Amino acid sequence: MLWTDINEIAIELVDAHPDVDPLTVNFVDLRNWVVELPGFEDDPNRCGEKILEAIQAAWIQEAED
Repeated sequence: MLWTDINEIAIELVDAHPDVDPLTVNFVDLRNWVVELPGFEDDPNRCGEKILEAIQAAWIQEAED
């Protein structure tokens, strides 16, 4: 997985953190959780706020479904 695999990351976050409300997650924790996902292979430092915002939005959507 790469930072650009936003929907795949969101699905993995739902599975990895089922009891977490994505609206309450700060970007530091979100970044760390993404980097820790199995199969994540991108450079941890290539992430910016816009990517994290997109991941959080996708996670919120995925959690609602």
